[in-house]
Amino acid sequence: MRKIYVTRKLPEDIESRLAEHFDVRSWDEEDTPVPRETLLEEIKDVDGLFCMITEKIDEEVLQAAKQLKLVANMAVGHNNIDVETATANGITVTNTPDVLTETTADLAFALLMASARRLVETSDTLRKGEWGAWSPMQFTGQDVFGATLGIVGLGRIGEAVVKRAKGFEMDVLYYSRTRKIDKESQLDIAYAELDRLLEKADFVMLLLPYSSESHHLIGERELALMKENAILINASRGGIVDENALYDALANGGIWGAGLDVYEQEPVPADHPLLTLSNVTPVPHIGSASVKTRRAMADLAADNLIQVLNGKEAVTPVNLPK
Repeated sequence: MRKIYVTRKLPEDIESRLAEHFDVRSWDEEDTPVPRETLLEEIKDVDGLFCMITEKIDEEVLQAAKQLKLVANMAVGHNNIDVETATANGITVTNTPDVLTETTADLAFALLMASARRLVETSDTLRKGEWGAWSPMQFTGQDVFGATLGIVGLGRIGEAVVKRAKGFEMDVLYYSRTRKIDKESQLDIAYAELDRLLEKADFVMLLLPYSSESHHLIGERELALMKENAILINASRGGIVDENALYDALANGGIWGAGLDVYEQEPVPADHPLLTLSNVTPVPHIGSASVKTRRAMADLAADNLIQVLNGKEAVTPVNLPK
């Protein structure tokens, strides 16, 4: 029977499903990532790996694997995996696209609204007993209805966000490496080069994959182009934003606020400077965190394992090794 290793505790029914097909070993913790040394030991004699974005599946891990055929990543993004080395070693990599599109779009738009109306900041004020008398400009935020939204990265999630934005009669600009002219008329959106989008948008939302090209795409220069009352929303990957530059822009009035679901270092250190700012709305990487969606992601990762290790094609391959 083929052997697989699972790097985190899964729902019992999904674990049972995998056990019907494989000899399953797993790291039996739900909230703690598998230690690096444990992963390096376990990977040696397994045919498949079911992993999370918290695991760095780099050249060292892949070279330690003697018979690995598949890395099934329970995420859409796969920058935690050295896909080039996997391909060279004949290892298939899969991800879990599509099933989390709507849920992540929900979170991204919720983060936009929460940041605009200061929901986390004002809720904390209330809980601490610091709410005084009502006053005319107390807790005032930014309007969402009728505002201009700039989306950087018009993939499936970006398109889903557009549909939500249109319900608030927002004007939508988008920037993508490849212009999508057919989507412009279909979704009633306009293309803009990145600099122009940053200058015009009231809300700038990042929804693009992380790569070496997108590393610190939003830095000091880009933040300086944004309006002083603009809000930056990052629901993609932390490394796309230069967090030091973002802190300076937020602390010194360069931009009005930020809503963050992702960070350069995760988990975020409790003493991270961005967490000291009241105009930051931070949440802990919960873009896909609905019960239905996380189960669908786990099921899809399991589907890929069952298919590939039984000699069939992957359902959602990232690469096509020879």
